[in-house]
Amino acid sequence: MFEHRQEEMEKMMKENEEFLRIYNRHQELDKRVTAAEVGTAPMEDLALNKLKKEKLMAKDKLARILDMAGA
Repeated sequence: MFEHRQEEMEKMMKENEEFLRIYNRHQELDKRVTAAEVGTAPMEDLALNKLKKEKLMAKDKLARILDMAGA
């Protein structure tokens, strides 16, 4: 995620508690989605889609924070 902005990400994780909280939530959601998709933690499609939406919203928030910090 945001491979081209790795330095910015690391700086924000050190300096911005909200960014770090959202980043950690995104990572947790990513692990849960991956586990569901590979079958190690099966779940219904509706629940999986909800997790995917939440993960995408977290990613969008992270992108907005990065964009605002870089502006």
